[in-house]
Amino acid sequence: MLYIHEAATHPTGAGSSRGGRGNPFSSAHHQPSYSRSSHWRSLKEDRERSVRSKTRGSLERFERSARTLAGGVSSGLRRSARPYPLFFDHGKGSRVWDVDGNEYIDFGLAWGPLILGHAPDCVVEAIKRQASRGFTFGAQHDLEFEVSELLTGIIPCADLVSYANSGTEIVLLALRLARAVTGRTKYLKFEGHYHGWSDQALVSYHPGASEGESAGRRLPVPVAKGQLPHDHIVIAAWNSRQEVEQAFAEHAGEISAIVCEPLLANSGCIPPADGFLEFLREAATRNGALLIFDEVISGFRLELGGAQTRFAVTPDLATFAKAVGAGLPLSVLAGKKEYMELIAAGDVVHAGSMNGNPLILSGAKAALEELRRGETTIYPRMRRLGEKLAVGLVENFRKVGLSAVITGDGPVFTIHVQSETPRTYRDTLASDKQIWSDFALALLDEGVIILPDGRWYISAAHSADDIEATLAAVERAARTVGTAG
Repeated sequence: MLYIHEAATHPTGAGSSRGGRGNPFSSAHHQPSYSRSSHWRSLKEDRERSVRSKTRGSLERFERSARTLAGGVSSGLRRSARPYPLFFDHGKGSRVWDVDGNEYIDFGLAWGPLILGHAPDCVVEAIKRQASRGFTFGAQHDLEFEVSELLTGIIPCADLVSYANSGTEIVLLALRLARAVTGRTKYLKFEGHYHGWSDQALVSYHPGASEGESAGRRLPVPVAKGQLPHDHIVIAAWNSRQEVEQAFAEHAGEISAIVCEPLLANSGCIPPADGFLEFLREAATRNGALLIFDEVISGFRLELGGAQTRFAVTPDLATFAKAVGAGLPLSVLAGKKEYMELIAAGDVVHAGSMNGNPLILSGAKAALEELRRGETTIYPRMRRLGEKLAVGLVENFRKVGLSAVITGDGPVFTIHVQSETPRTYRDTLASDKQIWSDFALALLDEGVIILPDGRWYISAAHSADDIEATLAAVERAARTVGTAG
């Protein structure tokens, strides 16, 4: 099981264990200084030249795209790719091919949605059948209740569900519903947690070390220009019971909900501390607030029933996207009947021309049925592959003199280039981002795609051979960034 809380224990005494379980994936080396010798610079430059020489078609398309598409990409996060965003032609299973014909083992999985891999046959066939019958009706059809029946049978908190098209949309609905239920306007979120790009939620996502703290209090930190004030958001540190209690004490009777990623996937895949989700459940109830799990990433990934099943804690409401559509634009709000009835009665407005369209729901139904049929084999297998990959990553970093720790849970994890295991977002600031960026570029040269933030996703399509090939590539790529390689 890849479910890590504790920091590395160093034979030299340089690290700390903080009690409890040790971290079986930590390298036992003190974090070295990162030497930028002429040899290292030459290796890095060779890697970048190699990638550029193989991806000229992508560069040409990126330059063309930037002339008419803002930033040259459709989502701002994609601009961070090195040496430039790649353009892809097709994908199948665990592999993708770019426009220059290069083949890659894909651990980015479109930032997480592709739980069954690229173009799974069952989903492709379902979409084909529905496409010939109509894309959308702006009216009711059987797939709406067929998928909702599947969802309410799988998700612990789901008495009723509502559909939308993106994670951002569905979080907005959850927050609106919480305000309507409680009559309160504020909500509590945790530093480093991501709940979409709306003004209501895009705050204190990745603040710098000197931002967001004043006189022992956490302050909301906007992410970009043009955002509205965030006086309705209360910020706490992940895994801090003290800060949660403090928030309710200072904003008594004002907080409508606690919202969190039950596994902090967007900022280091940091798991909840032992008993922390149970504490949030109790604190929300005690203070008359709702507990909302943002399961956009954890849903249908950690287990079929998501983090609620994995951690055995049931929230009042939960949001889903990414894996619930297996790569199609579907999002879901699931919740207890007493709250969701406000949407059903029209007291809380929820609308959208494309909500629940049959093309998307046809694919989602096929994917959910596939996951449900294979639940007892798919999830244990993904977890085993993820653990093997994580152990191999840390071992290869150790071989070249670099410390690394892994946090996460099986099918999604993050590698941190640091010696101590992070427990909060701010702990992740110690990770050497430059080493990781150079390593990711070297792996791209080796034919392996990973995300720029250190996150890895495993799909049902990945095989043991994929993991073996990847670890061989990791061993070669690590020599590009290592101090002893």
